[in-house]
Amino acid sequence: MKKLVVLLVTMILLTACSETTNGYTFNGESEHWEAVYSYIGKVKWRGEDTDSYEFKLHYKGSLEEMSSLQKIEYTFETFDMRVYESQEFTEPPSTLTFSGSSKGGGEIAKDAVIKVNVKWNDFEESFELHNYSK
Repeated sequence: MKKLVVLLVTMILLTACSETTNGYTFNGESEHWEAVYSYIGKVKWRGEDTDSYEFKLHYKGSLEEMSSLQKIEYTFETFDMRVYESQEFTEPPSTLTFSGSSKGGGEIAKDAVIKVNVKWNDFEESFELHNYSK
């Protein structure tokens, strides 16, 4: 009986100290855009979870094609999170990549689908990001 109690206490202590780290990368593209969403989440037994992500949106064409860009708007969303970004230009952009990141977001499942919508000048495209390394 004593051994059983010691075993149970040991299991409880080990479980209380456990931490799980998840890292996923979601990719997708449309005719003019490609995007990558990288997620890292740590789940701790006591609920001290931490999450962070980085989102990169890249135009497939040349800077010359983007020289008339006045405004870009894009959103990406999961089942419980929606992020909207907007940027206006008085001069042509100097980069083809737009990015954002955050800490303290929500956990995302490895099989989640992230919906992306991009509006620039008079154009609009939508596409999905998937985790292909499940």
